[in-house]
Amino acid sequence: MSDVKIYIDKSKEKTELWQGSEHRTISVQKVENKKPETTKQQSFPKAENRKHNNNQTGYCIRTGVPIPFNVEKPMSYEAFKVWSQFGDPDYPEKFCHFSGEPSNGETSVSKPILKKNWKKAKEIFDF
Repeated sequence: MSDVKIYIDKSKEKTELWQGSEHRTISVQKVENKKPETTKQQSFPKAENRKHNNNQTGYCIRTGVPIPFNVEKPMSYEAFKVWSQFGDPDYPEKFCHFSGEPSNGETSVSKPILKKNWKKAKEIFDF
């Protein structure tokens, strides 16, 4: 086969592939990440008030946004999608699921609550 014939065949193949492929449009949208305000002295509602509240609030351990409190699911759905690409349950995260305060890498999916808050969280959420 001559070089010219090979070139023409490959050009035709490329055109056929290009015409047969799907074209997708991807849009990007900017989303603001609002972190909860933190204070040195965090106050917690009394246990009797929280246990009977169906709207128990926790915080995403990656983003700090308020989410339902659940030690089995301590991340927002968006953060979970990113985390699940690697799925490391011991990967250091940024916030305490119980208090929302910065954890400086001391929390993870396997340990979503700071040690100093564990006892209080256990009392309040009865787990």
